[in-house]
Formats: sequence, C-alpha cells, structure tokens
Amino acid sequence: MTSSPRPASAQEAARGGRGGGNAMALFVIASCQLMVVLDITIVNIALPHIQRSLDFSTASLSWVVNAYTLTFGGLLLLGGRAGDILGRRRVFIFGVLLFVLASLLGGLAQNAGQLLAARALQGVGGAIASPTSLALISTTFREGPERNRAFGVFAAVSAGGGAIGLLAGGILVEWLNWRWVLFVNVPIGLLIALATPRYIKESERHPGRFDVTGALTSTAGMVLLVYGFIRAAQDGWRDPLTLASFAAAVVVLVMFVLLERRSPQPITPLHMFADRNRAGTYGIMLFLAAALFGMFFFLTLFVQNVLGFSPLQAGLAFLPVSAVIAVGAGLASRFLPVYGPKPFMVAGGLFAAAGLAWLTLTDVHSTYAGSVLGPMLVFSFGMGMEFVSLTLMALSDVPVQETGAASGLLNATQQVGGSLGLSILVTMYGTASRNEAEKQVPRFLEQASPAERLEFRRTGELPGVWGAEVLTSGVSAAFITAAVFAGLAALVAVVAIQVRPSDLERLQGGAAGAPPG
Repeated sequence: MTSSPRPASAQEAARGGRGGGNAMALFVIASCQLMVVLDITIVNIALPHIQRSLDFSTASLSWVVNAYTLTFGGLLLLGGRAGDILGRRRVFIFGVLLFVLASLLGGLAQNAGQLLAARALQGVGGAIASPTSLALISTTFREGPERNRAFGVFAAVSAGGGAIGLLAGGILVEWLNWRWVLFVNVPIGLLIALATPRYIKESERHPGRFDVTGALTSTAGMVLLVYGFIRAAQDGWRDPLTLASFAAAVVVLVMFVLLERRSPQPITPLHMFADRNRAGTYGIMLFLAAALFGMFFFLTLFVQNVLGFSPLQAGLAFLPVSAVIAVGAGLASRFLPVYGPKPFMVAGGLFAAAGLAWLTLTDVHSTYAGSVLGPMLVFSFGMGMEFVSLTLMALSDVPVQETGAASGLLNATQQVGGSLGLSILVTMYGTASRNEAEKQVPRFLEQASPAERLEFRRTGELPGVWGAEVLTSGVSAAFITAAVFAGLAALVAVVAIQVRPSDLERLQGGAAGAPPG
C-alpha cells in the first residue's frame, strides 16, 4: 500500500527542496562566487601579454586590475541591498549576466580603453552577484549543520579562488591566449544563469523606499577610499591625489553615516555594528584580507622572478592553497556547533601569522619545496578556518530582510582591507628593496661588464642575482607586516568575540535557529 506524497512545507519550498536540490543550489552559488573571486587574480598572469597586445604603457597596465577592483569594491553595499529589496534570485541572475556580457566585451577589446571599460563593467556585475550569492545561502539552507556546511564551501571558494585564478590564468595564457582569461567566464556564467531558476527559489521581496542618497554616498565613498589605497600603492602616501582621495572619502562617508542614521530604510543598517561579535568580525576581516592579498601578490612575484617559474608553473605552485583552505574550512564547519566560532578565529589567525612569519626566511637560495610550500600550507589552513567562521558570524542572527546588506558589508570590508593592506605592504616592500639596492648597486658595478652597466643605466633595474637580492629583501619585509596583520586578527578575536549559548544553539540547528525565508 502506498501513501500519497506529503505536500512540501513552506520551509522546504523556501529552501528549494532537499538532498540533491540543495546540493545543486550550493553548487550554483559557489560557482558564481568562484567566477567572481578568481577574476581578481586570473588576469594578473596575463598582464605582460595584454600590454604587448593592446599597447598599454607600464604605468597604465595596473588599471586592468584596478578598474575591476574599484567598481567591485565600491558597489558591494548597493548590490547587497538591491537583492533585499528586489528579490535575491533575480538580482543574482542579473549580476551574473552583466558579468558575462562584460567578459565577452573584454575578450573582444581592440584597444586599452575598451578593455578598461569592460573590466569596470565586470566589477559592477561582480558587486551585484557576490553579496547576493552569500545572502542566498542564508535563505536557502536551514540554520544549523546544513547552513554551516554551505558556509564552509562558500568560504573555501572565497579564500581559495585567488589561487585557482592564478592556475587558470597560467593554463589559458600558455595554451591559448590572454583573451581567454575573459572568454572563459562566458560559458560558465551562462550555465549559472540557466541553472539558477531551476535550483534556487526566489527570496521574499521586502519592498520599500530605496535609499538612493545612501546608495550614492556609500558607492562614492567606497570608490574614493579604494582609489586612495590603489593610488597610495602606486605613487606613495604623500601624493596630492592620494591625500585628496582620502580626504574626499572621509567627507563622503561621514555624510553617508549621518544620512543612514536618519533614513527609515537605510541601505546599510548601522545597528549591525552594535552587535559586538559582528563588529569584531568586520575588524578581523580587514586584517585577514590585508594578509591574504599580500601573500598572493608577493609570493607570485617571488616564484616567477626569483625561482624562475613560468606562468603555468606559478599557477600550479598555488594549487595546494585551495586544497588546504578547503580542509581548514571543512574542519571548522564540522566543529563549529560544538565549540563555537571563536577558537577557530583565534587559531586561524595564529596559523596564518605563523605561515607568513615562516615565509620571511626565504632568500635567493630558497626552493619551492624547501622554503615556500610548507609555510604556504600553514597559512592556507588558518585562512580556511577563519573564512568559514567569519562568514557565519557576520550573518548570524541577521533579519532575513537585511541579509543582503550584511553580506555586502562583509564583502566590502574584505575588499577595502585587501586594498589598504596591499598598499601598506607595497610601501614596506619599496622601502626595504631601496635600502637593499643601495648595498647591491656597488657590488654589481664592480663585477658588471660594460654592456651590463649600460643596460642598468637605461632601465635602472639590477639583473640576475643582484636584482633577486633586492626583490627578496622587499618581499621579506612585506611578509613581516602581513604576519603582523594576521596576528592582529587573532588578537581582535580574543578580545571582541564572545560565544553565547544562543549562538551554539543556532549553530546546532536548535530552537534558536530560524528557518530560511
């Protein structure tokens, strides 16, 4: 005798079904986040080829990366709030399709201006899709072990996407050409957009007055702030335009805070900062993002310019990073309901700091297996534990109608922290490398041939082992500062984060846990 099938509950419908449906929903969401995150680094390895193909000057080449970073970092708050108001699934699909269009246009670009415009448009699409994808996890998966696992996957993708981007960039550049680092997003993005309506239910819309003034001031302030950090890394902290950007950012962001305090429906509810754990989470993310961006940037320089790796070899060198981040994230998501997030936040920061401190021991005689792989794995394990804990804490106990705003704020904090930290690390690198160059130049001139001296006067760059000594000295100084950032993240976790009984109950999916909606 067979019984008639039981009608799906409203909660199950909101979650998009069970079993394979939820697994596919997570696959779609994680695929989008991976596409957006790896695009930050996938272009890096292709930069020399882009420069030759489109006649970029050396000074303007960095804007291939910065055009994406500026719009992505500046529009994250707006993208997150748009999902809350208009419906997260439809906003998610729009962001993905916009990203696909921009990637196609970038791959077809015939001059520098077209490529930079396409990269900026990619950043807009990413800023719409990324915070919305994180918010969709909160509305698709029930709070407790199910959501913990989903956050673990999302965090692993967010933290490890940069390493995957370096590998993918190396493969595409060596086997095809630089345009494919952009074209590759087109089929992936289209598949994500087509699969989304099938596996992800639309979230409840929370209509109301859209905070246009708050959106404009937050976007303008974030763009000015990110641009100031980028400018500082390129031209120094005393550059007039750098100082003007920071001053303007302060004015606009103060205006934004004042407007948000008076707005009945703010784009970023300021009461989120009243929660001690959430405010501490944002502080930890600032420091960790600075360390993560610095590790990828300077270790990429080291393995290619000192160890002599090709683009493909450099990409393969970073592959273990993603695997170990996934291990750390999986471990944290499994034991979070037992111990809460604080132990993993503290331990993760200490592991990251230890790995970066270990990297300061590298020199021109170092090898990948003997001096790079070990500390890189220690760092990655810590970052895996950190990112899943931070992601979960940032969205814990947030009202459904504000999950998009909370997601956008966490992403914006990561982007600003990365840009700020990288500019500081580049400054430390520049100071240390200049000091080392003062020692190496006389040694080079004593041993150099007339042709080598002529080339040095033309380029200003030391060749061979002398140049490697200068770069290694600068990279070591940057890693020291990055280790301090990671240590500060652990310190903030010790001081600010508190694990309450209600937090553990929600993580275990108990009575305090709210079903997704």
